[in-house]
Amino acid sequence: MAMDSSLALSQSDQENLLEELGVFKIQGRDKAGRKVLLITGKHFPAREVSGEVLKKYLEEKIYPKLEEKPFSVVYIHTDVQRSENLPGISTLRSIYEDIPINVKNHLESIYFLHPGLQARLFLATLGRFLFSGGLYSKLRYVTRLEFLWDHVRRSEIEIPEFAHDHDEELEYRPMMDYGLESDHPGVYGGPSMDTNHLSLYSMRGIA
Repeated sequence: MAMDSSLALSQSDQENLLEELGVFKIQGRDKAGRKVLLITGKHFPAREVSGEVLKKYLEEKIYPKLEEKPFSVVYIHTDVQRSENLPGISTLRSIYEDIPINVKNHLESIYFLHPGLQARLFLATLGRFLFSGGLYSKLRYVTRLEFLWDHVRRSEIEIPEFAHDHDEELEYRPMMDYGLESDHPGVYGGPSMDTNHLSLYSMRGIA
């Protein structure tokens, strides 16, 4: 999706917006003691921030804080809306290609929290082609917060309240855990997933 309305904001205003919304944070550590880059997808203003500004922001504000050491990513996909929070495929590809090689090499795992069915299918069909260099193989689906705590230090990570609310909703809609029900309105059903929780941390669940 093109982010045309970003033209209404200056570059500095776009950078300030990313900072104010707290889309990207270096927060806490995983169970191996590595820093965690926390990304809250719902907070990303795709319509207001251009791909070039996003790349510049990451280069200047985020990558230096990783200190060229191994790190993990926790991406919160809860309540993400494609039209509001996701840049276009070409933009995603461009951002990925511009990530410094040392940052790519130090990335250990990406914990994808609350993946919807559409996100699973997109990554299963296009992810391995869009994201080279082994990034796709580092992706781990995490359907519930309780499973995230197996990998990151709970006391050091601040998860938004709406993600906790979604977890509670799963108590009443358990089939969402297994990819049989989408959390996107208007999409029902889908390919069955392995109901073994361990498989939910692997891309094998949708391959």
